[in-house]
Amino acid sequence: MEPEVGSVLEGKVTSIMKFGAFVSLGNGKSGLVHISEVANTFVNDVHDYLQEGQEVKVQVLSTDNGKINLSIKRLLSREVRPAQPRESRPMQQPRFAGNAAPRAPQQNRGNFRPRGVQPSAPASGDLTFEDKLKLFMTASEGKMADLNRNIDGKRSGGRRRK
Repeated sequence: MEPEVGSVLEGKVTSIMKFGAFVSLGNGKSGLVHISEVANTFVNDVHDYLQEGQEVKVQVLSTDNGKINLSIKRLLSREVRPAQPRESRPMQQPRFAGNAAPRAPQQNRGNFRPRGVQPSAPASGDLTFEDKLKLFMTASEGKMADLNRNIDGKRSGGRRRK
């Protein structure tokens, strides 16, 4: 008889592979706990979390053609991270596609100030969404202008040196 999907069973780890661990459920049945279902965090090596012969509680994820897929992490309580207030979270840097590498943060260039933001603007944690968006758009436009200028300078206009 196949175990029901969603049921919680106890078993013993019989072998550990690179891709997960096999767990004996009794009655001649065994299932696989895939490496992605071992813990709530990234698992590089299953041996760091499980040992052969260890008793574990598992949840049945699916049963396909006699194969039983199991999970340990679904039974673990989720680690609760303290929530940061939205204003104090650091802004994420944009990700760059292709070969473009992120540039180092720019130093303040003279009297540069985005339009619409007062000179006595509060710290970035106190800015409104609209102010943050204006800052981002201004910085983005400046970076795009620099990038376009750089690309235009590399174009030789069709002439080649001999």
